[in-house]
Amino acid sequence: MQNPFESGHIRNYILFYVGIVVIMILFFITATLFREAKDIEKKVFKAEKASTLTNKKKVKKEVKFKLLNKAY
Repeated sequence: MQNPFESGHIRNYILFYVGIVVIMILFFITATLFREAKDIEKKVFKAEKASTLTNKKKVKKEVKFKLLNKAY
């Protein structure tokens, strides 16, 4: 087996990795250039739903449970 540092193969490996990094950077740049900006609509909640939630909470508090006389 040859030493890659002495035979000059290390230069090929370095060029390969640099090429991969350059391709990744180019993909990142093209992805950011062609990205469309979306308009986000503001959510508006109705005030009527808040009152129904408080009514439901009151109903739940009024319900009582009867325990069994015997434990099985």
